[in-house]
Amino acid sequence: MTKITLFSQIINKLNKNEFKSVANKYNGDKYNKGIDSWTHLTTMLFLHLSKANSNREVCNGLQSASGNLRHLHIQKAPCKSSLSYINAHRDWQIFSDYYYKLYESFGKTMHNARYKFKIKNKKILLLDSTLISLCLSMFDWARYRKAKGAIKLHTLLDYETSLPIFINFSDGKLSDTKAMQTMPIPSNSVIVADRAYIDFETLYRWNCQSNNFVIRLKKNVKFKRLEERELPDGRNENILVDEYIELEEEGTKNKYPKKLRRVVVYDAKNDTVIELITNNFTWTAGTIAELYKQRWSIELFFKEIKQNLKIKTFIGTSQNAVQIQIWTALISILILKYLKHIAKYTWHMSNLVFFLRLNLFVKIDLQAWLDKPHEPPEPVEQELTLFN
Repeated sequence: MTKITLFSQIINKLNKNEFKSVANKYNGDKYNKGIDSWTHLTTMLFLHLSKANSNREVCNGLQSASGNLRHLHIQKAPCKSSLSYINAHRDWQIFSDYYYKLYESFGKTMHNARYKFKIKNKKILLLDSTLISLCLSMFDWARYRKAKGAIKLHTLLDYETSLPIFINFSDGKLSDTKAMQTMPIPSNSVIVADRAYIDFETLYRWNCQSNNFVIRLKKNVKFKRLEERELPDGRNENILVDEYIELEEEGTKNKYPKKLRRVVVYDAKNDTVIELITNNFTWTAGTIAELYKQRWSIELFFKEIKQNLKIKTFIGTSQNAVQIQIWTALISILILKYLKHIAKYTWHMSNLVFFLRLNLFVKIDLQAWLDKPHEPPEPVEQELTLFN
């Protein structure tokens, strides 16, 4: 039986000195109103893991665990006014940089349970975005439509770990094609994306950088057939067309002057035909179809963070506060996936979050609980004395 809570044991897996070095880079503890950057991080992680609904709930929840705060390496829980102030003023890039440091530390060691597809010597990256709706009267900086606000998370997801290697935030109006132009794509990668990412100038730049792509083709793109490839007999009967093409319109052809490969796939589940283009000419058509099928993993990632963490409603209204809350949500999902990775029990993410939420301040060994969550801890023998 351990003497510290599950939440304390989770926080102790983080390197405080490494986080402090990131905070110092941005003068994170200047004008901190008595709440240093580490306390701020711990408080925001508590927000997500407890799924508190307001500054008051977060602060009162931590204050109720006052006897356990020293195990979290914090002196005191923040009050709601202090939490509101530091969310508005402490640089959100502290939490952004720390997410990437954590990803480098142990995010890369994890493997997505759905990771069943591999391209030799290539990293598969899934590109997509998701909208988070906001009230325009409260978040007037997040313009989307005339009477609606939103922010958009442009995400580049590592298929192997099911964790983002890059995220860019924008208001809801920024198009996906503009966002993709600034994406830092590692060399020797395969980028898989939907038709919102048809930007031939960017695709040609990726091609020149020795990257491959598999993108769904828009129906209004005009092209000329160069050569039709023979379809394999008795295999991949869902492949309807496999051919080489070149772009026909002068504007698009100037942006992508080389030939492309077009693969047409029948999706029996949704009774639809999907047209794909790629710059790879050696993979089988079945491999290209399977690559695009794996794009669904990024949709599942968006579903995980929206359902299990606090990113659909916000405890601060400034742009800085919103970004801090989202980056700490990403740190939280990375930690949760790491806990899943080290557990012997096969957790579903929603079950892990729910059970953890119920037991945050229970004093039980974290690894034992992860491995055997339904078994009670070993009893502690105590001598009962009624009279002295």
